[in-house]
Amino acid sequence: MSAQTILLDLSIEPSRISDEMAQKEVVKLLEKGLLEHFPKLKLIFETTTADGYLCLFSENQTVSLNARFYNHGIITINIEYFKDESQQPAITFDVSILIEIGPLFAPSIEQTELVQNKIFGKVLAKDVRGRTFETSTADKTWFTSGCLPHKFMIEFWSTISIKYCLIAIRHSKRFKLFIQKVWATCWFLTNYKDIAESDLIYTETLMQRGIENYDGKDICILGGGDGALLYELLKENPKFVTMLEIDEMVMQACNKYMNTICGDVLEIRKSDNYEIIVDDCMIYLDKYVKEGKKFDYVFGDLTDIPISDTPTGEMWNFIHSILEHSFKILKPTGKYLTHGNGANCPESLAMFEQQLIKLEPKVKFTKSKAFVPSFMEDWVFYQITFDNSC
Repeated sequence: MSAQTILLDLSIEPSRISDEMAQKEVVKLLEKGLLEHFPKLKLIFETTTADGYLCLFSENQTVSLNARFYNHGIITINIEYFKDESQQPAITFDVSILIEIGPLFAPSIEQTELVQNKIFGKVLAKDVRGRTFETSTADKTWFTSGCLPHKFMIEFWSTISIKYCLIAIRHSKRFKLFIQKVWATCWFLTNYKDIAESDLIYTETLMQRGIENYDGKDICILGGGDGALLYELLKENPKFVTMLEIDEMVMQACNKYMNTICGDVLEIRKSDNYEIIVDDCMIYLDKYVKEGKKFDYVFGDLTDIPISDTPTGEMWNFIHSILEHSFKILKPTGKYLTHGNGANCPESLAMFEQQLIKLEPKVKFTKSKAFVPSFMEDWVFYQITFDNSC
């Protein structure tokens, strides 16, 4: 038994909440989305404040929700309710992911309506509070300071909106309250951290440096737009590396801001021992299958394993398709290497492993783990080969 606190941030054009009439319209839109998840929610109090607007909602006198609208375009929402261990959460993880791109992304709210209103969201945290002594095993914050971790950004260099994602590049001096370590420039894709200059261990663990022998080998990288993997692989004297990356703007941005991790490989796209092809990797995977082209190593440096309630949906279908195609272009002794997700996401990792078990022909896999500085957690990596014993 515990009290559940869900913190949401939304952002909107400041002009949309600049006067009382506009505020009322935004409140209605927000309420429309909230009703999909709290069908008996009622607005019980609202007032104008010196810096914006305040609303208080309640459902069955058990769920309380307060929303603050700030004149600068920021909307904060705090949801609290009591939950027994047997109860389902009021907002599931899958729903919280949808909040990233719209106000609770209620089915009844059309995509165009959200775009027109320019409302974008972020779930900050779900905190479990007030557990009884008997059910509490440790301080949930885990830090001796008693503070939640917060990453301190000292500069924001660039943000680029492109077809496939939103690119953001930030410069950070240190981890506030956690790791007093410089990790410098950090690369984000659609608000998810991709890599920082401090994260060589990520690339080295992905490629199993010191364990795998790439000398004279043919290698295919699926994705890898930041250039870090290609840059490090070329130091291992491979025969040839083919990199398939769909997004030109990603590579241009990394070449400009992140060349400490990628060198000049994103500028010089073709050489005697590598080539970067800017296109959909699925097109080339199909092409290589038809040609009978085989590689010693294939790297899946695309999306992380999704965090979801079930292994279904567009992203899981994409991952399954990538796996199936990749093993069709691997030599019998070849190996598929990829990154998984954080070690604190065992359910999603287990779902991915179930996908591996279902593959035909049969495969076997090993896992490795490394602490990635800018992620502030252990990350899991997979090494997958054909199971020749079957």
